[in-house]
Amino acid sequence: MPKILVIEDEAAIRRVLVKILSEENEKYQLEEAENGQKGIESIKKNDYDLVLCDIKMPKMDGVEVLEAARKLKPEIPFIMISGHGDLDTAVNTMRLGAYDYISKPPDLNRLLTTVRNALDRKELVVENKILKKKVSKKYEMIGDSPEISNIKGIIEKVAPTDARVLITGANGTGKELVAHWIHQKSERSNHPFIEVNCAAIPSELIESELFGHVKGAFTSAIKDRAGKFEAANKGTIFLDEIGDMSLSAQAKVLRALQENKISRVGSDKDINVDVRVVAATNKNLQKEIEEGRFREDLYHRLAVILIQVPALNERRKDIPLLIEHFSEKIAGEQGTVPKKFSTKAVSLLKEYDWTGNIRELRNVVERLTILGNDEITEDDVKLFASK
Repeated sequence: MPKILVIEDEAAIRRVLVKILSEENEKYQLEEAENGQKGIESIKKNDYDLVLCDIKMPKMDGVEVLEAARKLKPEIPFIMISGHGDLDTAVNTMRLGAYDYISKPPDLNRLLTTVRNALDRKELVVENKILKKKVSKKYEMIGDSPEISNIKGIIEKVAPTDARVLITGANGTGKELVAHWIHQKSERSNHPFIEVNCAAIPSELIESELFGHVKGAFTSAIKDRAGKFEAANKGTIFLDEIGDMSLSAQAKVLRALQENKISRVGSDKDINVDVRVVAATNKNLQKEIEEGRFREDLYHRLAVILIQVPALNERRKDIPLLIEHFSEKIAGEQGTVPKKFSTKAVSLLKEYDWTGNIRELRNVVERLTILGNDEITEDDVKLFASK
């Protein structure tokens, strides 16, 4: 049942609003607050589906209430109540995040229509958040070691912003997973996540891949083609293994980051792009800079936030959780029952030198799942998990 809070210092108007809404739908749960301070206290303690808030109130006005509530519970839609002299302020509150505003005295049809629409929007926001949580499980980071907990904490703070992130770590540590998680938890999650493996694209084609080309730009350019930056517009582009990118492509990426503009190969026409850049590398970029293979100015543009993903040998505490996770995932892919790993088998796997990191661990779990007994024993590990 929708729960609605009415914040209004004039008792007569407050009673009228409550009466109108209660007669409109008997399922509405209505609560009142006689000033902004009491309204904020109620918002702190309760989860509301909608707040109707007067703009002009003593001590704490409606704008202050809206700003405070957006920090506490940004998902709650606000309908602002404005007097004739408050219209400019009412419009400004919409820039601050209010859903809409109504004027005093309230027009009955406009009030009820606005309330219904705001409640429908709140329901969609909640459904979208639930869906995001389901989707993000695909990219969930497994582990509760201090190292992984620290990375999760950084992602929670960074994801809602547009800050650029540089992810470093050895092959197989899960850098791509971190990039996906940043995107999934961001405001851009409903827009594209475009991956580019800079190491897998020949240096002579990397600029065309990233920025597109026009017909005739080179021998095989038989038609105009958009690049990855255009494809990622409004979303996130993940530049994996950026340490392998050519210097000429680096220069163009730098311009894209500085000006939010790109130009296709063979064209001097600028194309505006709104893209968040997340990059990753297994190389020491500081060393690459010293040796002239990576631009220092690009590094500083990319490394606003640095995330170092630890090697599996540095987070052995997570190995039992990862084994269980991979066992269940592999069983789901193969349509079988997940294999159980004995305590001794897990202990033995924890002692291995995982030079291939998480990627290697997954391969070993899959091998044991296929070749091992119904319960994976220490003997199975010695027999099938040897290097």
